[in-house]
Amino acid sequence: MSDSHQHGDVRALPESRLWFAFGLTGTFMVVEIIGGMVTGSLALISDAMHMLTDAMALLLALVAIRAGRKAADLLRTYGYARFEILAAAVNALVLLGVAFYILYEAYRRLSAPAEIQSLGMMAVAAVGLVINLLSMRLLSGGKDESLNVKSAYLEVWADMLGSVGVLAGAALIWLTGWRWIDSAVAVGIGFMVFPRTWTLLRECINFLLEGVPSGMSLQAVRETIAGTAGVAAIHDVHLWAVTQSKPMLTGHVVLLPGADGEQVRRDIEDRLQAGFDLHHTTLQMESEDRSAAEHIH
Repeated sequence: MSDSHQHGDVRALPESRLWFAFGLTGTFMVVEIIGGMVTGSLALISDAMHMLTDAMALLLALVAIRAGRKAADLLRTYGYARFEILAAAVNALVLLGVAFYILYEAYRRLSAPAEIQSLGMMAVAAVGLVINLLSMRLLSGGKDESLNVKSAYLEVWADMLGSVGVLAGAALIWLTGWRWIDSAVAVGIGFMVFPRTWTLLRECINFLLEGVPSGMSLQAVRETIAGTAGVAAIHDVHLWAVTQSKPMLTGHVVLLPGADGEQVRRDIEDRLQAGFDLHHTTLQMESEDRSAAEHIH
């Protein structure tokens, strides 16, 4: 089994920065919800939903740090890293529900626009823009070292665009009195959130169903193993991932007569590491006369 490779992770960024960004984002999310209720702005509530995606992305990055510190035990032999996937799946389901509510409410308001306090809406959106820019600054140092931090950074970046949209919408409402703009901005933000949330949910389901990791081809992996010198055949090859940064493979390799099983195993692992960045493999080496008996399914 090969398990020697160290992937970049969220520990490349000081944990205190993540907590600070999470605190800023989470606190202002609550402020936006209250501001949306007070001003009557659905766009602010929609932007608060978008901020919830930021807060959850930051929280998942923090969970990844804590889970990585907790060792595996006799009951959870892979450790607690997959807790991050479970949390992301719950987050995606909640966000989908909120997104549908926002779209429904926006549709309802188009026929009967609510009163909007545009100046209050503008003030809250302006503060939100500052919070997003500050959070982006805090995360910029680790976005190239960790997929989790990069994901959180991109979420905050997208929310920054949402805050700009709310700010522009509030200014237009103040200048023109067109209250339907609030619903239009809310729908725009909803459509920004929905595709990414759906993609996140699909990825989580793939992880939980032990599917082939995104960006990897089981067929290509099988061909690489089968093309290694000394390999007669392969069977029962499984490729999955515990987390995004930890793909794993198990398989049975049938050896040609006279082949050195240990050397073949090392050659296969070297090729998988070089071609697929696959460093966690368990291979069972078999002679041709035992192959039929070793088939699992």
